Amino acid sequence: MMRAVLSIWILSAVVCVGRGHHHEGHIEVEDQAGQDTALDSSADSISLVSSANKEFAYHLYRKLAAHADSQRKNIFFSPVSVSVALAALSVGARAETHRQIFSGLGFTNSLLTQTVVDQAFRTLLERANNTSKEDTSEGTAVFVDNSFKPKPEFLDVLKKSYFADGFEVDFTKTTDSANTINKYVEEKTNGKIDKLVEDLDPSTVMYLISYIYFKGKWQTPFDPKDTKEDTFTVDENTKVPVQMMNMEEDVDSYYDQAINTSVLHLPFNSTYSMLLLLPDDMATLENAICPNHITKWLKWMKSRTYEVYLPKFSIKTSYSLKDVLTEMGMTDMFGDQADLSGISEGQKMTVSEVVHQATLDVDEAGATAAAATGIGITLMSLRIVPVLKFDRPFMVLITECNTENILFMGKIINPNI
Repeated sequence: MMRAVLSIWILSAVVCVGRGHHHEGHIEVEDQAGQDTALDSSADSISLVSSANKEFAYHLYRKLAAHADSQRKNIFFSPVSVSVALAALSVGARAETHRQIFSGLGFTNSLLTQTVVDQAFRTLLERANNTSKEDTSEGTAVFVDNSFKPKPEFLDVLKKSYFADGFEVDFTKTTDSANTINKYVEEKTNGKIDKLVEDLDPSTVMYLISYIYFKGKWQTPFDPKDTKEDTFTVDENTKVPVQMMNMEEDVDSYYDQAINTSVLHLPFNSTYSMLLLLPDDMATLENAICPNHITKWLKWMKSRTYEVYLPKFSIKTSYSLKDVLTEMGMTDMFGDQADLSGISEGQKMTVSEVVHQATLDVDEAGATAAAATGIGITLMSLRIVPVLKFDRPFMVLITECNTENILFMGKIINPNI
């Protein structure tokens, strides 16, 4: 029997304001044990999923950092985008493949059945799209070949829990179907990602795309007149010119003595903010950072006047996540042992690749970032003012302050690449 191949594409791009789609109504589906269980929307379940998502963000970051160290590259990605993509994939996974995906995502609590996870993501996506519609948008889309018949319950969960738009295409017409997908992605990313699919396998039977977009304007913007050329120290042997933004303002900051890191909190005109982390030693920060740090920083930050210097930059990153996710325990989905029979019966499927691309723009007005995830299934002065100057490698996190959820995180090694 011919095996099907599942390709996961995880994209992030700079975009303007986008809007997600909202679907009303609750559903009941069978969990992995076959129990007919009503979707659990309890605060405990959402808290468990949110906590797991936060831990997953740092776990994935460390794996990416370990792979990037030898190349001294910037890191930037959306853990939310990856989590949504893999959670949506888990809807169709069974047996050990399902267990590995759940374990890799941190969904190890016995209360977190597939049904509960699906409903939690539904609630989290609703919150993200309703809390601040002008700043964020999240959702998914599924493109299905007209000759492929996925299980109706699989599509139903994607639509109702992951807000999937549905499209039927003819994947044997590779150019036309690729153009259809690319047009959708281009629209959702406001033209920033125009070629998600370049070489489409004619045996593709399904593509699942998950997206998240963010655009924030600084609560206190930088004045462009104060932006000047300056020097950024990449390492002891490399210095590069940058356009350095500057302002003297009251800002919230914290110095974490335990990890020798200065933390700057720059809020947007919303419930979102950027945390900029300037460590004395990057490795110490990377090895120690965890969700509790954000909680501590936000709680103990104090406002005082600083001279803030921050590079104006645009960066792009690209990763193959197959090896990283395999190291995180998600092995079977990439090989002959893959069990994705919850998507469709009668065809053996496996995940061929996971790719993540990301971009981030930071300027005087604010920051813009986004992510989209696609799953392709193929057959087979005199007064002294302290200074915070980000003129050497630093970490960046874009978070929602109330929930402390991490939309994006990364490390800026060189703002020019």
